[in-house]
Amino acid sequence: MKMGYSCFKVGIILTIFSLALLLPVIQGWGTDGHFIVCRIAQSRLSEAAADALKQLLPESAENDLASVCSWADNVKFRYHWSSALHYIDTPDSLCTYQYNRDCKDENGEKGRCVAGAINNYTSQLITYNTASSLLTEYNLTEALLFLSHFIGDIHQPLHVGFTSDRGGNTIDVHWYTRKQVLHHVWDANIIETAEERFYNSNVDDMIDAIQQNITVLHVYPPLRLPQMVGLQLESSSVKSAGMRVNPF
Repeated sequence: MKMGYSCFKVGIILTIFSLALLLPVIQGWGTDGHFIVCRIAQSRLSEAAADALKQLLPESAENDLASVCSWADNVKFRYHWSSALHYIDTPDSLCTYQYNRDCKDENGEKGRCVAGAINNYTSQLITYNTASSLLTEYNLTEALLFLSHFIGDIHQPLHVGFTSDRGGNTIDVHWYTRKQVLHHVWDANIIETAEERFYNSNVDDMIDAIQQNITVLHVYPPLRLPQMVGLQLESSSVKSAGMRVNPF
């Protein structure tokens, strides 16, 4: 059972991570960027992984990961502790990243950055693989939503930026006729402009075009899930709003 759940988790990770690498045109991650990545990722899951994903998604998502891929942005004002998990700041003028040096929040607490969050939620999804531990420890629905979002964030160049300019949020630029901060250009404007100019502002058409142009550089063997005997993901428990989140 542990291997089965681990395979499911590895399948999710590889699919979302691979899509981020395969889609160079999408390097900014606003609502549409996250929507696109999660929609394509879910479409490329194995049948077994897709079934497990369906069990973890909240019922309101109607088995559509893309519809909740920006959930982690929407809850930052409720989960104040999560704001620092969307990015990494590196020392000014250093074009290198070191986990032990750089993965910390503004108060210096270690492990609180997007790379640390990916480690944390990956660990939750792999380690907590029994019904009893799911009920008493972690909310795997939220872990999945955080992870899906953060895999996207870490591939946005300005989510890994210099400390002084706060990831480009203090740099004013003009995107055509609009004044924006550089971070927002990467997060949203690039994608929105491409949608408007080439896909008649239709995100589904953009997704279809990307799907047709994905080149698989590495062929991985299909990930298989043994029958998940004993892993009962009861919607009333796994998705309970009152369950302890345990961010770190």
